[in-house]
Amino acid sequence: MRRARFRRTRRVGAVTLASALTLTALAACGTSSSGDDGDNGSGNGAKADPAAPLDPKTKVSISIDCMPPAAKAAELKQWNEDVKEFNKKYPNVTINGRSTPGQCLEPPRFTAMLKAKSQPDVFYTYFTDLPQVLDNDGAQDITAYVNDKTVPLLKDIDPDVLGSLKKDGKLYGLPTSNYRMGLLINRKLFKEAGLDPDAPPATWADVRTAAEKIAGLGGGVAGFGEYSAANTGGWHFTAQMYSLGGDVVDASGKKAAFNDETGKQVAENLHAMRWDDDSMGKTQLLKWGDLQKQIATDKLGMFLAAPDDVTYMVQQLGAKYENFGMGPIPGGENTLAGGNNYMIKQGISADKVKASIAWLNFKFTTVGKGQYDWRRAKADDLPVGLPQPNLWLNGSKTKDDAARKEFATMPVENFKAFTDNPVPGKAEPPKAQEIYKVLDNVMSGILTNKDADIDKLLSTAESQVNQVLAP
Repeated sequence: MRRARFRRTRRVGAVTLASALTLTALAACGTSSSGDDGDNGSGNGAKADPAAPLDPKTKVSISIDCMPPAAKAAELKQWNEDVKEFNKKYPNVTINGRSTPGQCLEPPRFTAMLKAKSQPDVFYTYFTDLPQVLDNDGAQDITAYVNDKTVPLLKDIDPDVLGSLKKDGKLYGLPTSNYRMGLLINRKLFKEAGLDPDAPPATWADVRTAAEKIAGLGGGVAGFGEYSAANTGGWHFTAQMYSLGGDVVDASGKKAAFNDETGKQVAENLHAMRWDDDSMGKTQLLKWGDLQKQIATDKLGMFLAAPDDVTYMVQQLGAKYENFGMGPIPGGENTLAGGNNYMIKQGISADKVKASIAWLNFKFTTVGKGQYDWRRAKADDLPVGLPQPNLWLNGSKTKDDAARKEFATMPVENFKAFTDNPVPGKAEPPKAQEIYKVLDNVMSGILTNKDADIDKLLSTAESQVNQVLAP
């Protein structure tokens, strides 16, 4: 579903925007002040070898979505530095960066852009967007263009991440970031409650016990927090289902799967924490941003989150990195995984495709370069040391992890429980936002009504989700 910085994938972006925003993207500084460009490449590229790297003699200009806005001065500085460095190898490529007001990607604007076919040559998406993009014939099949020459570290990219960009064996983009949800904790409150912040709760029973102890501190402190509005409640209900080995949609993708013993277990546990233990606080109907404010001000002990929530709380809310830690999602069977990527517009020339892949490789999939230049990130006062995004396996992971630790701007040991106990990631369900909207009703019913009929809540939601999934 966002991104602190602001990422927050469609998980939050899809649900917080109340009105469609303008489609107009603002042309902004890159290596060219021009807007979109003519096709200076080789036409449709019919005679070109897609597997070969871009010919450095071929002049080509590409438009790139989601260049950092001026308000993110350090990120924009790095973008411009990377364009300059990229042009040392590819002086023939003009990068036309585009910045948008507000969040980089907002659902109404994204949908309208796809329908109008007005997306840039290289456009930003979330892992859950591939079906919508393909339904609108929006993305180029880049399978033939991506290999160990054009993306040298391809074999070291997590195959689960690449899998989110594939359909029927064809590749439609390259990743920029990924996340897996875990249990974010307030270390200060854990210590005050006599709990070990280096050993976050590993089961939901442990969460319940710890939440009671933290809530027992008084002063309006809640032990555990959950969402129940703006689709985020359904998103977290899904994450809890995954954590216990359950699912919200069956293998066919056509039928709800949460009205079972696992779904009842999730619902009953939350209801008991809210009403029997009084460990979740009295204020409910919370959405993304609310729990972050509570934990950042020492009013909440723990909640499910992605690691980059910490960056948001430090940069936007004035919290301190050292006050937070993270463990794997309780239950540990699976965890909800997501992230962001770039796709390439269908119909552009072969040379534009090659130039686009060259840029994406330099900026987003090269250890020690672009977004993975942790030395530079530290010098620019940007966060270093969070366990994610981390696309890497094998030697690339070893090298990148070492650099994160060397240039860390936060106590990396606070995330050791999370990094040392990886949980398999599982993608969001089909029609995720529509399903999350339905499941919000389950979460809000549980958390706002002491006499909630859990069986009825689940049964009603099941019928509604089956309607969502119906052809």
